[in-house]
Amino acid sequence: MDANNSIIHLCNGGTSVVLDCISEMPIIAYWGAEIKNASQAVLESVALVTRTQAVSGGLERSPRLSLLPLAWQGWQGTPGATMLRTSGQFCFNFTVESIDKTDSSVAVRASDPDGVQVKIALEVTQSGLLSQQISVTNTDGREGLQVYDVAVSFPVPSSAREILDTTGRHLRERQPQRHGFTVGRHVRESRRGRPGADATLVVAAGTPGFGFERGLVHAVHLAWSGNHRITAERGPSYSSFLQAGELLEPGEITLLPGETYTTPVALGSWGHGLSQLSHRFHQHLRHRAHHPIAPRPVTINTWEAVYFDMRLDRLKAIADAAASVGAERFVLDDGWFNGRRDDTAGLGDWFVDRTVWPEGLQPLWDHVDKLGMQCGLWVEPEMVNLDPEVGRKHPDWILRPDSNRLPVAGRSQYVLDLSNPSAFEYIFKCLDDILTQHPMIRYLKWDHNRDLLEAGGVDGRAAVHNNTLAVYRLMDVLKQRHGGLEIESCASGGARVDFGILERTDRIWTSDCTDPLERLTIQKYTNLLVPNELMGAHMGPENSHTTGRTHGLHLRAGVALLGHMGIEWDLSQVGSNELDQVREWIQLHKKWRHVVHTGRAVYADLPRETGADVRGVVAKDAQKAIYTYVQVHTSQTYPPAPVTFPGLDYDRTYTIKMVNTPPTDQASFVGQSDLPWLHANQPCTLTGQMLATVGIQVPNLLPETLIVFEVHAL
Repeated sequence: MDANNSIIHLCNGGTSVVLDCISEMPIIAYWGAEIKNASQAVLESVALVTRTQAVSGGLERSPRLSLLPLAWQGWQGTPGATMLRTSGQFCFNFTVESIDKTDSSVAVRASDPDGVQVKIALEVTQSGLLSQQISVTNTDGREGLQVYDVAVSFPVPSSAREILDTTGRHLRERQPQRHGFTVGRHVRESRRGRPGADATLVVAAGTPGFGFERGLVHAVHLAWSGNHRITAERGPSYSSFLQAGELLEPGEITLLPGETYTTPVALGSWGHGLSQLSHRFHQHLRHRAHHPIAPRPVTINTWEAVYFDMRLDRLKAIADAAASVGAERFVLDDGWFNGRRDDTAGLGDWFVDRTVWPEGLQPLWDHVDKLGMQCGLWVEPEMVNLDPEVGRKHPDWILRPDSNRLPVAGRSQYVLDLSNPSAFEYIFKCLDDILTQHPMIRYLKWDHNRDLLEAGGVDGRAAVHNNTLAVYRLMDVLKQRHGGLEIESCASGGARVDFGILERTDRIWTSDCTDPLERLTIQKYTNLLVPNELMGAHMGPENSHTTGRTHGLHLRAGVALLGHMGIEWDLSQVGSNELDQVREWIQLHKKWRHVVHTGRAVYADLPRETGADVRGVVAKDAQKAIYTYVQVHTSQTYPPAPVTFPGLDYDRTYTIKMVNTPPTDQASFVGQSDLPWLHANQPCTLTGQMLATVGIQVPNLLPETLIVFEVHAL
């Protein structure tokens, strides 16, 4: 080993990684806050103090977590790779051949004497994330290599004794759950061919009781839209770690001589509290070359307004009402194409249904354009029903276990094998024709409404891996051909949210549920990974279509305020007074849109007994911030205890004011006297430290009421 490469320090974005390369395979000795002005002696000591002793009853070398932990290193935990030669060889012994480094990245190349080469790429990104990816190449010229599993590993501190991840279902994604980080292996995986509504966006491990503003916490996300596995593991004789990789079906990846398998990128973040950790993920996406820089347009989507009722006059009326309140983009949802009168037919025939649209879609687009709004269209190109022409003529294009049997149906539909060149070319041409014939369409809402089960290709092999790559390629070539095209990722709501899909899309539909109470949790934990400007947040009708609950506009609009705001509602049926209120909420969003879509998202760690939710966005320069306060349920204290507003500069002085009031029919009910600071003859002036630690007394509100606070530095 080159002495210059024995200890490597990577540094970027406030994060340091120290690699100990003295062993056969490099080891991450440190991952966390930037080590400033570190001398070589300090770095060598960092590596030295993390090396362990051999102990009684164990092996002659103490197991340590390397970049590719395997049994030949004495590793006894879950291996970083499981592979099998056609001849039966299952053990591999890699020797490092080269290490190439920059200030923020390193590439390790190692080979096994029996013809396997691995390349491991690490990078500390501009936003301070630790990115890892592994490639495996079969360099043996005689026999194949079956790859069962390759995963990247991230060490976490010994203080990490609690795990946070999320679960969920359709209409209720991103529900948090916590566990003790005990000895054993905590596994979160998806076999759905997509992440799924129950998928966890991250697996996080931190000090017990960590929150959004407290505790040291590390987390890992896999940038992949197919099957995957993320684990948290702790052993009695080795350090705790997080591991992430693609979940491969048997026989899915068999490398012939000269072929390579490359894992998805895994991204690790850390922070003192989840808000700091998530901000690194947000900044990573904001550094994308194609990240939208224009203001995110307020969007009206027609699904809950009309469902499959595709009457031009009704859609025009909705567009008129939407434009009058300040909407900037009109998206025509499901039901516009051949035979699509309900959700059981039509998928695959991506042609305008002339029985419904005798003049085509152009009259609608012309009307929308004259109103000054952008045009968008719903598609579900990965899916097919059996009745359309494409489903009847090309059953071999459907992902299936074999030629004699289809998998179980989902929503009366099946999944196309886009890794089949003929299927890919057909779908590409359909979408390309739509966008070419309707140049006003600059936005596709791209849906994906069922899981992939028994997903085999025409050769009978498992095909989720290849199909996922084909979907990426389809999106990429469409965007290359149609400059400026934006894509929204929707999958039964929020069932496909990951950095793989977000590398080529511009928004996610967070959930099919727009009930604001449900959305509070769904959006909060989606925001762990996805920045506000990419998170679709719509105000729906008074009576929620998915829960049946009734909520006032202040709650519905206020919960949508801090995302990519939109409307999921037939505004043509709304009275003028309520339309005026909708317009005011949209104006408030536009006033703060730049801050909301570029700033730092924060959440207050409030005890459950307060019944409250406080969240906000602080401008990049900490000069101003906007917060929402929701009285979710009644408080245990009466009047409620003060609430805090995190994320501001402790050393600055700010004014805070409430910019909307509770509905007037509640004002006399909830308080028996004026709240002194709200009615003082002077502005309420506090330091950022006081707002974050002491807080302010908020009005006594009925449950399910929302108010907004603006904060400005003096």
